[in-house]
Amino acid sequence: MPATRLRDDVAVIEDAPAKINLALHVTGQRSDGYHLLDMLVTFTRHGDRLEFRLAEEDEFAISGRFAEALVDDRDDNLVLKARDILRDTITREGGFAPAVRIHLQKNLPIASGIGGGSADAAATLRGLMRLWNVSLSNATIEAIAVRIGADVPMCLASRPLIARGIGEEITPVDDMPAFAMLLANPLKGVSTPEVFRKLAIKTNPPLDMTPRSTWVETIGSMRNDLEPVARDLLPEITEILAMLKKQGASLVRMSGSGATCYGIFDTLAAAEDAVAALHSERPDWYFEATETIAGGLDAKTG
Repeated sequence: MPATRLRDDVAVIEDAPAKINLALHVTGQRSDGYHLLDMLVTFTRHGDRLEFRLAEEDEFAISGRFAEALVDDRDDNLVLKARDILRDTITREGGFAPAVRIHLQKNLPIASGIGGGSADAAATLRGLMRLWNVSLSNATIEAIAVRIGADVPMCLASRPLIARGIGEEITPVDDMPAFAMLLANPLKGVSTPEVFRKLAIKTNPPLDMTPRSTWVETIGSMRNDLEPVARDLLPEITEILAMLKKQGASLVRMSGSGATCYGIFDTLAAAEDAVAALHSERPDWYFEATETIAGGLDAKTG
């Protein structure tokens, strides 16, 4: 790695978009226990946000609606794991990665099936490479991402894609449009290991990307194999899906292993109206109107 000059003492801002599993097919299981998946994934304009500044010593601050849930888990935070692995890689290649202050604005619910921690880690990799003014090969960055977590390579892309294997085999979906979307979560957790453990059939058909008349119909022809199990474990998921449908969503489904669900609406205004209605009905739950990021070369954020 060539020697580089550090940026001036300015803040580097990176968004960490929520990752939405539009569809998730469980197609098998490896001998080491990892499940093989086919996933159609997109990302939203709504998400966490991170700020990076050079500092005298490493610092990590958290704010935002869901900050309190992370206060006691700082040692396991994927942001810090991403910082440390990236710094170690840069140092071993002869680069310079000095102390940094990281501020995480936590806007997404914790452990909610929308990739919050993985998105934060991916944003940390992008942000620190900008702050430290270093460049690494794509292969090196991808290896770091996989080491942090299976969802991090997807979140590095932050664009519509198909992910296969355990999530590391990524194919962009450049023709996917943006959708108006409502995210909903009862703010109760679902154990991902338990969902997979209770999954009766683990050799399901893969994604069928045969186009229907609209993208919503194409997505609707797919499924989330984890949703029935998660609904049994947490009945509020069934309630949320019915609420979204009642508000006029053209397609409703659970994302990932739950408990966040999404509804696709015709317009952002319609999604925002639905949020207002749902907030009045269940003020203690999480509802957010947003738009997804369209496919194509300009889809990346940050």
